[in-house]
Order: sequence, then C-alpha cells, then structure tokens
Amino acid sequence: MAAGVSQDSSILKMRILIKSTLPKLVPLWTQRILFAGAILMLGYCGFVLIDSWIFQEREIAALEKFVPQQLTTLPAALRQDGLIGRIEIPHLDLSVIVLEGISGKTLRRAVGHIAGTALPGEAGNMGIAGHRDTFFRPLRNIQPQDLITLTTPRGEYRYRVVSTAIVSPDDVAVLNSDGSEVLTLVTCYPFYFVGSAPSRFIVRAARIT
Repeated sequence: MAAGVSQDSSILKMRILIKSTLPKLVPLWTQRILFAGAILMLGYCGFVLIDSWIFQEREIAALEKFVPQQLTTLPAALRQDGLIGRIEIPHLDLSVIVLEGISGKTLRRAVGHIAGTALPGEAGNMGIAGHRDTFFRPLRNIQPQDLITLTTPRGEYRYRVVSTAIVSPDDVAVLNSDGSEVLTLVTCYPFYFVGSAPSRFIVRAARIT
C-alpha cells in the first residue's frame, strides 16, 4: 500500500514538474526562434545591400570605359548585358545604373528601362522604373526644373523636369508618346507605404540641348 502511494506521489510530482517547466521553456524557445529569424533577416538585407553596391560599382566602371562622343541622331545601342547607362539627378544626389527591363532582379540592383518605350536619342517617351524604397526614394524631393542627366556609351542626354503626378497603377497613358523626346520616371507611391503601394509617382522631364 505504501509503495503504491509513493509511486502515485512520484508521478504527481513529475506531472507538476513538467507543467511548471513547460511554461518557462515555451517563451525561451520562442525567443530563440525569433532571434534566429532576426539574424537571418539582417543577413539577407546585408547581402542585398552589398550585392547592389558591388553591381553598381562594376557597371559604373564598365560605363566609364566609354568616352562620350558627339551625339548622333541614332538611338543608343544596348550592350549585350543590358546596360543602357547611368542616370543622375544632382539636386537629389541620385546616381544609379540603368539596365534594360524591369524584372525583380534588375530593380533590386539598378533601375530599369521599360521595354517598348523609347531609347536615349530616339524621339518618343522613354520610361525608367525603380523601387521607391531603394534607388528612387530621393524622387520624393524632386522639383520642377531639376536637371536629369543620362550618360550612355553613345553620349550624354540631359532633361529638365517639367511636372510630377500621382496616378493609378493601371494608368499606362503616362508612357504615351507625342513624338518629342521626353523622359518618364516611375516609382511606387506613397514612398513610406508598408506593403504593396496603391499608386504610382510619375516624373516627366523634357530633353534639353
């Protein structure tokens, strides 16, 4: 009888011990999992930043191998790797490589020329897109009359900002052409919106001589 009572008592103590230990272990393991997740996220963000920086430096060096010649009326040729040039807005301290296309990989490392729009030196509307939380974040401070320079292997093209607008993502009319040489910069809006932004911020600039 005493042995049975002792056994029951041991089992009871074990259950109490397990119940009292589990509440302490759950927060501990949760904390460790969250900490590990935070380390992984920081590592990924660091990788993206370093990868973008290395890519920008390499492409800038490649672009600077070209000595701009006197501009011709011919469209700028694309390199096989899709490099179009470098866009700069001195007032915003913005300088970034422009590549062909707007794939996720392209926009993570640079800004992208929108396929089907004009190329530098062509009559028409040239569209360039970039992320609002990386390279095109400074556009939030752009002003009319700001100078935009696009340096390509064929020469330098300069534009003056004439207007800005906020449109819906479906408003592709902003990329329509009237035959004149214009540059349209496109990014998401609002700039500090968390998640998929509901609008697009548009910068229109006209070619100057």
